[in-house]
Amino acid sequence: MVMLTQLHEQRGTLVTSARAALAEITANTDAARTAELEARHDTIMGELDTLDRNIAREERVAAAERSQEERRARLRPTGEDLEVRGQDGTQRDDPADGDRLHNEYRTAFYALMAEGGDVSALSTEHRTMLRRGYVENRTQTVGTPAAGGFTVPRTLANRIVEVMRDWGPMYDPGITDEMTTSSGNPYDIPTNDDTGNTSAPLNEGADIVDDGSGDLAFGQATLSAYVFATPWLKISFELLQDSQFNVEQFIAKKLGQRLGRGANGKLTVGTGQGGPKGIVVASALGKQAASAAALAAEELIDLQHSVNQAYRRSPFCRWMFADTTLAAARKLKDGQGNFLWQMGDVRANAPDVLLGKPYAVNDDVPQIGTGNRSVIFGDLSAYTVRKVGSPLIGTVRERFWPKVGMAGLIRYDGNLVDANAVKHLKHA
Repeated sequence: MVMLTQLHEQRGTLVTSARAALAEITANTDAARTAELEARHDTIMGELDTLDRNIAREERVAAAERSQEERRARLRPTGEDLEVRGQDGTQRDDPADGDRLHNEYRTAFYALMAEGGDVSALSTEHRTMLRRGYVENRTQTVGTPAAGGFTVPRTLANRIVEVMRDWGPMYDPGITDEMTTSSGNPYDIPTNDDTGNTSAPLNEGADIVDDGSGDLAFGQATLSAYVFATPWLKISFELLQDSQFNVEQFIAKKLGQRLGRGANGKLTVGTGQGGPKGIVVASALGKQAASAAALAAEELIDLQHSVNQAYRRSPFCRWMFADTTLAAARKLKDGQGNFLWQMGDVRANAPDVLLGKPYAVNDDVPQIGTGNRSVIFGDLSAYTVRKVGSPLIGTVRERFWPKVGMAGLIRYDGNLVDANAVKHLKHA
């Protein structure tokens, strides 16, 4: 959709230029100038024809993608648009039917957990529900029911994701940009930096500069879908069978914490080789600190102003650093003896700020030290986290008998799509 929007914007620019060329032709325009303007108009219209063909292709692809996504949405047991098998593709219009089927799947899933992952111990209805639930999510997850992998119910998936967000800020869509897809194919995001282009005075009767310097230069960032899994979580058979044991809360907390630790680390300091490129690695140098073991107030001010004010105006602009770095920053004062750190107001939902900007504590950001990038600043929404579908939980019985082994699996990637939006402070 971003590419299609840009193509339409280019089309509008071409149409305006074509009209402007014709508007210059008047009864007093000499023949040479008229021929030049007509040639420019014809060239622009040729470019417009090519652009219209590109737009038509993009619209066809976008329509096909929407149709495919609508079909996948109907097949997911997570809401109202649920296709009911055995009814020749008919769709229930009553939202209560989708909720009922989701609750039935949820019941079957926890019955499986109570039986220690033994599918054969379940009723025929529960086995059918699990198979249907998995098949309808096959474009979202990886695994096979025979091997013990089943998509987690929506409520459990949400709890797992919430725990992941609590563990680190990089998986939180309130801080970074979130893009959720149903399949894991590589996703290309067009990029453009136009901050260096401006306008210039135009003398009366002079031609507008047409040397190609005003053309838009597009780059491309590609997001993949890397698979990450937790170590096995072994649970006693007695706990699973105990009706008083809240298996949903236990699984969500433990697997969510493990997935969250891994995801936040990769999205923060990942190298981009076989996984996400972390925001610390992807950010540009904004300020070189003089000391290897300390921060200076002037250095934080310089770092802040190394980011263009257009990014600083974003509601997602903030600092990011480890908790030990925050402790050091809270002790810094300006030339008048005022602390750079200011306490917020919980009553007004105003966060604590550093130099007027909020911050996110991320202990995966390197601490203050020789050669470390200890402070990140900028519009963090320029960092896109691509998430594929819902988490998957696998269960194994025989390997750990009489205990039951469980493991969580997710697919994601991340990268900074605009290198000018976020910069770091690096120590000597």
